[in-house]
Amino acid sequence: MSQIPDGQVDPITLEIMASALKSVVDEMFIALMKSAYSTNIKERHDHSTAICDRDGRLVAQADMSLPIHLASMTGLMKAVLAKYPVEEIQEGDIFVANDPHVAGGTHLPDVNFAAPVFVGGELLAFVVNIAHHADIGGMAPGSMAGGMSEIYQEGLRIPVVKLFRRGEMQQDLFDVFLLNARIPEERRGDYYAQIAACRLGVRRMHEIASRYSTGFIRQCFNEIIARTHRRMRQGISDIPDGVYTFEDVMDDDGLGTVDIPIRLKVTVTGDRAVFDWRGTSPQVKGNINLPINATQAAVAYSLKALLDPDIPNNQGVIDCCEVITEPGTLVDCRAPAPVAARAHTSQRLIDIILGALAPALPDKAVGASNGANTTAVFSGIDPRTGKEYLYLETLGGGFGGRNDRDGKDGIQVHITNTSNLPIEAIETEYPLRVVSYGLIQDSGGAGRFRGGCGLRRVIQPVGHVCTFNGAGERFRNRPWGVFGGASGGSGRFVLRRGEEETVLDVKPSGVTVGPDEQIIVETPGSGGYGPPAERAWSAVQEDRLSGKFSDEYIVRHYSEVSAAASG
Repeated sequence: MSQIPDGQVDPITLEIMASALKSVVDEMFIALMKSAYSTNIKERHDHSTAICDRDGRLVAQADMSLPIHLASMTGLMKAVLAKYPVEEIQEGDIFVANDPHVAGGTHLPDVNFAAPVFVGGELLAFVVNIAHHADIGGMAPGSMAGGMSEIYQEGLRIPVVKLFRRGEMQQDLFDVFLLNARIPEERRGDYYAQIAACRLGVRRMHEIASRYSTGFIRQCFNEIIARTHRRMRQGISDIPDGVYTFEDVMDDDGLGTVDIPIRLKVTVTGDRAVFDWRGTSPQVKGNINLPINATQAAVAYSLKALLDPDIPNNQGVIDCCEVITEPGTLVDCRAPAPVAARAHTSQRLIDIILGALAPALPDKAVGASNGANTTAVFSGIDPRTGKEYLYLETLGGGFGGRNDRDGKDGIQVHITNTSNLPIEAIETEYPLRVVSYGLIQDSGGAGRFRGGCGLRRVIQPVGHVCTFNGAGERFRNRPWGVFGGASGGSGRFVLRRGEEETVLDVKPSGVTVGPDEQIIVETPGSGGYGPPAERAWSAVQEDRLSGKFSDEYIVRHYSEVSAAASG
């Protein structure tokens, strides 16, 4: 088929090209999901796929991808291109990395793959994917537990290396990856799924290059990024000029430091917004520190969500994020800072950004959401097979009340859009029983529009003793409401023995759970929007009938509404 030559990119052809690239990353995403072995990828979809140009700029990311992975893609590419000159990158190479301090990652379980796309011997682009591996080694099963004080304890650190050289796997290197994982068979399957997604992406890019010249494709790359950048700048210009501030705290770092402050000043001038995080706490001993890439991803997500939710994820969004930090702080940590639970802090950054800009954009504001990435990890020996197992999940919670509607119940929010793991998948694949699963009554903050409710899941090991590790946030400090809305409920971990219940630490590690014991995971709710006295009586009645809110809650928060309705 003849190629379309270089030349001016007309809007119709540009849209066709953008859709073609989108189809590539979407197909890569689904292929990785359907090929993976672990429930965390095949069921919960904790992975992302993208295309970057030859300079490492993000051109397209699958819509189903995680926003927190946005800057990880470009971080990986910066690390690849800094280590390998273009002339040392060969057709058939596949790069792999995960380290946040030297390889552009955000935490070790997220392993990044990148494969170059060559057309006619010329480097055109890279196809990239990230997958969260349920275990990457380290001192705790799942590589995510609290109690880790340096990154060396969190698992295998991978700098940028070539896992494939000119199409040939470096088996010795792959053996090192597998040896450091607790469930090597599962890791092998997930790695193979990532490799397959890379190869699929390369094939699909060659198909596009069979229709369009490489020069024309590069022009389209440039214009796709440029038009996103223009849309973002236009959105920023719609924010009233001014200085907006907000601060909040992290519950703890799992190693004794509590109520850790994060401070933000946003300065908006015309189409420029500067996010200044100076004044935030120094990095902490526990593993809630953020690499700068994760901070940039949080800012990029927030701007997109507030200003133009339909805008595509690419370099144009990232380039609009002007971020100022102090090195060595919670939001720009330095080695050997541990970072495994960085998603908790990313969620808090988003709440803070939304809180800061609420006065400027009241119709876009929301009450603080569950503000967490509540992590539960169960591990042990499966009595059915005699083999080690590891079940990891991050559970959702409440999404905050909005200016025109209630928040959502029991969902993942903001930067982590992974799916719920079905009970059937848990009980089929692991020696665990889900005793109960549902919403937590009264956990949504009252308001003109209420916040969403948190989740409660009760899990019991079957026929064996297992180990539980967890990481929570918004367990000490409840998610706040906006414009007079009430705070939502906090979360907690509980060990139940018969009728006795023991509340665990916010970030418990190494908890032994017997077959006659249960772990209760309760996730935070979310804040409401507007004064509760302004809630419609019909909505209050619906709250009562739904069973999500008790009569005592209704009386406490909506007595004025009830009085007005009764005349």
